[in-house]
Amino acid sequence: MNSAQAAAALAEIAYLLRHQGDQHRARAFTRVAGMLAREGPDLVALRKAGRLETLEGVGAGIARALEELVDTGHSSYLERLRADVGTATATPLEDATSPLVESGYRGDLHCHTDWSDGGATVLAMAEVARARGYEYLAITDHSPRLTVTNGLGPERLAAQRRLIDEANASLAGITVLQGCEVDILEDGLLDLPDEALAALDLVIASPHLKLRMERSRMTERMLRAVEHPRVTILGHPTGRRPGTRPGAEYDYEAVFRTAAARGVVLEIDCDPARMDLSPEHAALAASLGCRFSLDSDAHAPDQFVYTDLGAWSARRAGIATDRIVNWLPVDRLRKEVLERNG
Repeated sequence: MNSAQAAAALAEIAYLLRHQGDQHRARAFTRVAGMLAREGPDLVALRKAGRLETLEGVGAGIARALEELVDTGHSSYLERLRADVGTATATPLEDATSPLVESGYRGDLHCHTDWSDGGATVLAMAEVARARGYEYLAITDHSPRLTVTNGLGPERLAAQRRLIDEANASLAGITVLQGCEVDILEDGLLDLPDEALAALDLVIASPHLKLRMERSRMTERMLRAVEHPRVTILGHPTGRRPGTRPGAEYDYEAVFRTAAARGVVLEIDCDPARMDLSPEHAALAASLGCRFSLDSDAHAPDQFVYTDLGAWSARRAGIATDRIVNWLPVDRLRKEVLERNG
């Protein structure tokens, strides 16, 4: 049991605790999972020395979970939570994961910077992504509709493009793409004019507000968004936050089928507070022919680890990496995903 595998187990425990409404314990497990993924401590050695509780954030309860993981490769606590929440058995932990980059993950297509509500510069985010071994990173700050996020309109997007061009000129070994997380308005239109969307490398269309619309109206709204010719990715497609917000209800099959037909990628947003699509919705989308993007939605450099913590969800849904666009090299990503509409 290495630290990456243990991090994946703790991240799933946190996810299930959120479903039960236990936000406090969910945050504790999430923090420790992130620490394990970032720092990679030798859990076997720490277990032998009786020093698991010396790890940051590890108290007696999490230490017991780690002890069982190290000793057996399994977690009875995780199995109980799965049974309580009613989820299917996931891939066995011993077969679960190595660090994503080592398994072929090429880059993150959803993150934010200090141009909107993120906490770091474009250059800082790109440098950390490169240090993680990424070949590309998409900067996808918010559009103007969410005023609290200091979203970008056409003029600021053009200014940011110049900065991203400078970053690409100065940074070797990584391609920085410019996108935008664009709000899906109540009528299904997007929160930027078409000419601004056309200047971007990719467009993530996401629902943020008015998520409790009547089901048929929400279906029309989401269908109109995925039918837009400039939309690349449908971001966190329900807007849910497990344990605190159920997310939008609509005809998922109709929307996912349309996305598959039009080549719109569905996101698995790995922010621990979102995990959207859920494994169940992702499995439905996969059965309808969809492709996926496994992204962090990072608002700071240390949140890139969210993809490591959320990869279990794609495995739970039975999605192979050949259906996840982040495994494509940048040239194929451009040709198959970003430039599909010219």
